[in-house]
Amino acid sequence: MSGTALRRLFTVNRCALACAGGNPSALVRSSSTSQQPENPKAKTGILLLNLGGPEKLEDVHDFLLRLFLDRDLIPLPFQSHLAPLIAKRRTPKIQKQYSEIGGGSPILRWTETQAKGMVDILNKTSPETGPHKYYVGFRYANPLTEDAIDQMERDGIERAVAFTQYPQYSCSTTGSSLNAIFRHVNSQPESSMRWSAIDRWPVHSGLIQAFAENIRQALAKFPADKRDEVVLLFSAHSLPMVVVERGDPYPHEVAATVHRVMEELQFSHPYRLVWQSKVGPKQWLSPQTDAAIESLCKRGQRNLLLVPIAFTSDHIETLYE
Repeated sequence: MSGTALRRLFTVNRCALACAGGNPSALVRSSSTSQQPENPKAKTGILLLNLGGPEKLEDVHDFLLRLFLDRDLIPLPFQSHLAPLIAKRRTPKIQKQYSEIGGGSPILRWTETQAKGMVDILNKTSPETGPHKYYVGFRYANPLTEDAIDQMERDGIERAVAFTQYPQYSCSTTGSSLNAIFRHVNSQPESSMRWSAIDRWPVHSGLIQAFAENIRQALAKFPADKRDEVVLLFSAHSLPMVVVERGDPYPHEVAATVHRVMEELQFSHPYRLVWQSKVGPKQWLSPQTDAAIESLCKRGQRNLLLVPIAFTSDHIETLYE
């Protein structure tokens, strides 16, 4: 692939998130340990849900262990026995990957940056539900979802909004986080927080416009005589076919995001939806991103733009894989 004009696109969620003032769907409760400026007592807490990532190399093993123990994400036979073995075996390899992107995941820093902007918007556009405070709830790394929930309780939050940072719903990602919230909240029946959830937003106009704007900016970096022939590769985290076949909506919602982005771009370039991060020997969604790149290069296509369509902030999936 030497000489290939292969560029990576990082997309930040710029949606106008006045959703905390919307109609609630009954759920449960949640919180984080993030430091925020002292403000009047917050009334509404917004819990940003995501996978998370180890901030330091020594955190990688525990991150992997939590990940492989989660049946919602990766169902394994004899999971409680196999997960520790897989985590121990994969730790050196994954530590090496994290060392190549700076020694840890930046996902917490980016999530907090986005969350601060979100709270500023909400306090201005929806004062009747404020003051607002954000919390970060990661599934497999600190700050853990359960710890965030406990902090929200200590802060006296009256209304909680579980806000997934996965634009497209999957039972293995958003579903896993909501299950974790449900279990933790139900273990503490004295909670009085009222819950609602934003569990998906694959075709939200703000998301679509943010992707389209960043794609246009990235295309402008290609030489003018090559710009029109660039192939857009929309890459999303893959999913085992066993999960897809039981009715998970994720691949359809990812495809819907891609279609709406291309509509916004007026289908200006050829494009493909590809899938990354397959784990293990079982069949997953395909084609795989690396295989698609290799195939295009063999056919003489040297100008590609990778768009991580299922992520709202940089982490190992965008920076390394």
